[in-house]
Amino acid sequence: MGDPAVGKSSTATHLIIMVNGIVGSPANWEYAASQFVHRYPQDVVVHCSESNSSLLTFDGVDVMGERLAQEVISEVSGYPNLQKISFIAHSLGGLVARYAIAILYEKDPTLRISQQISNGGRFVSHDACPEKNYDGKVAGLIPMNFISCATPHLGSRGHNQVPMFFGFQTLEKVAYSTSWLLGRTGKHLFLSDNENGSPPLLLQMTKDQEDLKFISALGCFKRRVAYANTSCDHLVGWATSSIRRFNDLPKLQGAPVNKIYPHIVNVETAHTDIKQEEIHAEADDGVLDTDGLEEEMIRGLTKVSWERIDVGFSGFKQWVLGHSTIQVKTPFIHSEGADVIAHMVDNFLM
Repeated sequence: MGDPAVGKSSTATHLIIMVNGIVGSPANWEYAASQFVHRYPQDVVVHCSESNSSLLTFDGVDVMGERLAQEVISEVSGYPNLQKISFIAHSLGGLVARYAIAILYEKDPTLRISQQISNGGRFVSHDACPEKNYDGKVAGLIPMNFISCATPHLGSRGHNQVPMFFGFQTLEKVAYSTSWLLGRTGKHLFLSDNENGSPPLLLQMTKDQEDLKFISALGCFKRRVAYANTSCDHLVGWATSSIRRFNDLPKLQGAPVNKIYPHIVNVETAHTDIKQEEIHAEADDGVLDTDGLEEEMIRGLTKVSWERIDVGFSGFKQWVLGHSTIQVKTPFIHSEGADVIAHMVDNFLM
């Protein structure tokens, strides 16, 4: 798409970072970026991240997150009038963005990005706030919207989190054992990166760690929104993308909630979802999640509130395209997702 920075008004005060998914590129967000700039031509700069494209997306969520954080710092330095920042991410990009904001997180609003230090290639704030004290900034800016669409927040392990396996335990176990084929990213997605005894990275990312405050960083945003495909997405399941237990998925009426957005079939306003029952040692279906990782991740991520927007595509054309249609990856092919982007724009907090 050429220059990944779209809408370069000198008066812009709001930076929007768009992050692609696995084997993606900045061009994947071209349509959505144009819609935001059209709506807010003087107020926003939209930067479609270019630091994690193509095969670089196999390098692991942490490495990609570090690259994205450095890219954001560079972008912020080029626009002196910026005051606010938002992230919009597709698929794997949502995990990368969550890692990056933890790196960029600052407790003290007076801290600027120039005060951040590099620690072995990882950017770490001088200070960070304790859990449940979410006031702070991200890259020196006020965090506004954190929006993910079709992101595997709970990973891709078991529980039909990868719909193309149709819930077959054999296929899910094969995917788990061969996750290394997707590099470090595959191990992170399938929670198989615990060779040294440390918890899987995605589990670590559901809690504030000593050096990276993952939940505090998320909590700083005025809004957190999870757009999730209810069907027609063969790569990322409804439960993992909406941060729900499989048994908690809502019963849908089948009709859109608003005729303006024909593919938005359910909207849940922001609320936390902390349940106090003990974590069971064995998952309901007994598939792979015998150590309760999924439940623990849900509990960690729902310590902050989320808006959940459920998206339903149907028909032969979208049967295999839902994962990309929710993003309008290629307008000519994925145009049915335009109302989802319109919903993002219309509800965006400026």
